[in-house]
Amino acid sequence: MQEIKETLKQAIKNLYNLDFDPDLTPSPENINADYSSNAPLKLAKVLHKPSMQIAGDVKTNFETFETVPREGYDPSEESEPRNGGRERTGSKKFKISLSTPGFLNFTLSDDCLNSEIDKLSKNFINGISSDKFVGKTVICEFSDPNPFKILHVGHLYTSIVGDSISRLFEYAGAKVIRANFGGDVGLHVAKTMYVLRQKDIKDLQIEDIAKCYIEGTAAYEDDESAKQEITKLNKEIYRINSENIHDTELAKLYWKGRELSYDYFEDFYNKIGLKFDKYYPESTVAALGLEKVKEQLEKGVYEKSNGAVIFDGEKYGLHTRVFINKEGVPTYEAKDVGLIFTKWQDYHFDKSVVITGSEQLEYMQVVLKSIEQYAPDLVEKTSHLTHGLVKLPGNVKMSSRKGNFLKAVDVLQMIKDELKTAYNSDDEIISLAATKYAFLKYKMGGNIVFDPKESVRMTGNSGPYLLYSCVRAKKILQKGTENMQRVSICDNGSKLASEPRNDGRERSGERARVFVPEERNLVKKLTEYKDVLDESVTEMAPHKVANYLYELAQEFSRFYENCPVAGSEQESGRLKIVKVYLDTMTHGLNILGINIPEEM
Repeated sequence: MQEIKETLKQAIKNLYNLDFDPDLTPSPENINADYSSNAPLKLAKVLHKPSMQIAGDVKTNFETFETVPREGYDPSEESEPRNGGRERTGSKKFKISLSTPGFLNFTLSDDCLNSEIDKLSKNFINGISSDKFVGKTVICEFSDPNPFKILHVGHLYTSIVGDSISRLFEYAGAKVIRANFGGDVGLHVAKTMYVLRQKDIKDLQIEDIAKCYIEGTAAYEDDESAKQEITKLNKEIYRINSENIHDTELAKLYWKGRELSYDYFEDFYNKIGLKFDKYYPESTVAALGLEKVKEQLEKGVYEKSNGAVIFDGEKYGLHTRVFINKEGVPTYEAKDVGLIFTKWQDYHFDKSVVITGSEQLEYMQVVLKSIEQYAPDLVEKTSHLTHGLVKLPGNVKMSSRKGNFLKAVDVLQMIKDELKTAYNSDDEIISLAATKYAFLKYKMGGNIVFDPKESVRMTGNSGPYLLYSCVRAKKILQKGTENMQRVSICDNGSKLASEPRNDGRERSGERARVFVPEERNLVKKLTEYKDVLDESVTEMAPHKVANYLYELAQEFSRFYENCPVAGSEQESGRLKIVKVYLDTMTHGLNILGINIPEEM
């Protein structure tokens, strides 16, 4: 599809000396073509000419340089024309036609489809490779759980999405650093420690810590004396961390809780197949953030207000936020300032991606706008992506502050339970695929409803459906390989073709054959994969890969039902298609962080 777009773009340039990026989409079912473009309709408004006249001119120019020699073709081989009277001096890759009120319609030739599938079957990776970010360093920051709190379903979502976006950048050639930023100091820690230090807990567990946070939050909101005490604790914990104090009872409890938290995080990430390259506890970036804010306070970027240091976002159509509180302690805002500069010191990144919940959108806008005043280049390199809430069927809103949230480990267990109930299976690969795909198939940004029952279905738009399709393809290839091993061997060591050409001629050069509709649709879909990948990288949108794989699996299902492979006259050609299908699915599922089992 990209080749058609580029050729179309060049034809328009030749005719009108315009740098115009034409749209190209799959043709409607009532159009006997593969792709269509409304470029003439758009150009008519610019050129003030009839759209059908423009379409005709573009078609003529397109055809002047679209004919190319067929790969491996030697014109001296034959002197007679092709069936149908077309000369063999070259091969038309695309047939172009017009339709009212001004559409250009493109149909891929069988020669073109055969050439594409042949190249992909010989070297799939070269056929889809991208160098868009070769030599670039990309740091992706996501998940970002706070120590002293439990991982909830939102952390699971951002972890899965963040890893997939990281894989997209790696596909495009980037060196990717997966980073994790979390609050090991701050008010949430003080609230937890306020309750925790009053408990007689011999063997401290992460669940104990989480319960204390809920109790501490309630005390902070309902009891003024508790609020004052928690405020003092916040300063003391900040001092314990910054001065590395270990000999007081509070310090021992703090460091133990922090250690348990990070061990708990690592254990969970291992469960979902995720490995972070760098952890940034807030305490490690707070000092630099404090320094930068104070430095820019003197230059007028930040200003004092009632004993605190703020950034007046209202000047920029945003809201005002505190960066240093009245006690002189850096807030989350100042720590985020320290984080972006620490990332730069560590990696001198070409791009920084930060993924958070949508509730952080306005907060990050203020933080980045403040940094833009004195380090615009870093802000320009930074992309902030947000996702919505994850809800169960019934639209129940959950809150970690109130303790009625859905824990990340509970989500994994729910999927396992559904898989066990529906199929009596406890396969970890299938369970994890069902979980990841359930999140990744949605466009990031809005709220999503997570339905465990739908996630494990073997039919429809689910991870297990895609895996089953891949396992089916593996079995076809295995059986086909066994059949091909029984094919006779020529004296020169080359395999004889197992079937004649459709026109009766031998396949001595593996010349292109005519595809039946189900083959054609599957091959056409396979040729679109690279374009989908490129769009997904540019837009940082793994859902586009997920949706493409589902559509591809549907085409394969129709192919499977209508096109026998093993033992058929078209066995070798169809095995080639199945191989490319499995290669594509394997690569695409890997982008989503999903593995394929051997059996289902």
